Amino acid sequence: MGPRWKGKDSEARALAEPMSEIVQQLQSCLIHSKTRGLLLGCSVLLGAGADCMDLLIRACFGQPIITAEKDKQWFELSLEESFYLFHSLRCLEIAGEDKRLKNEDEIWQYIISKKPAFPYFYKAYSHLRDKNWVVRSGFQYGVDFVAYHYHPALVHSEYAILVLSEGSDDVNGRLNVWSDLKCMVRLCGSVVKTLLVLRINRSDGYLAVSPLCLEKCNVEEYTITRWNPEQCREEKTINKRTGFLFMCSVCRMVSRACNNNAKMRVGDVKYQEEIAQDNGQRHNADPEEEKEKLEKLKF
Repeated sequence: MGPRWKGKDSEARALAEPMSEIVQQLQSCLIHSKTRGLLLGCSVLLGAGADCMDLLIRACFGQPIITAEKDKQWFELSLEESFYLFHSLRCLEIAGEDKRLKNEDEIWQYIISKKPAFPYFYKAYSHLRDKNWVVRSGFQYGVDFVAYHYHPALVHSEYAILVLSEGSDDVNGRLNVWSDLKCMVRLCGSVVKTLLVLRINRSDGYLAVSPLCLEKCNVEEYTITRWNPEQCREEKTINKRTGFLFMCSVCRMVSRACNNNAKMRVGDVKYQEEIAQDNGQRHNADPEEEKEKLEKLKF
């Protein structure tokens, strides 16, 4: 399944300005402006000027918040989005509610206290973002994330993503029963998306006490789709030799069927003649002889 563009010129616009270039421009802009985010519950508030505001929208980071301020636009970033800008791109500073800048370990401990399964979700998020996919929340589709080939204004999302982990401590307990799997595949099919499962595997020595634990995780990708019989049948276009052999075999099958049918009909005629002959003999038999035969059968 390829990208489903929303307009005639959408593909051309996407090719003219790749997402990787937009993210690089955003990274440079945030570093130059020393943009600072504010931790607030399970999200980060980010105030950006006009230059960074446009790049944040084009790079699909956060949700714009409508305010009365004209010289600054506020965005609400998820924990995964804000930590990606802070940890992976190194272009964002984050402060606590006391307005004091926090270091990496302090931010990590704060996020883990709010979302214990954060290392798994962030590993999946950064895995896709590093491949230049646009990753957004998949709440409306009953999944963890959805992945876009480019900006959501230009293309429909291509993958519905579930994050799973190995062992008994699965992060969200999904796809443990067949009914859940069937429902998810059916749902993804109805909204024209492919179900992508990202399994996060941990190596020995994994402890979620610092961002260093992310290096001890690897990601396995699985796509799950419904089996379509039409895609598994032999192609209808065949070459001349194959078609000739196929027609010969069909002719032989038809010939055999006709011969067997003719034999059955001949056999039926002979059988009917034998029955008729036997009935005629019985009809023309002498009554006295028939009576003697019956007397012998009694003894």
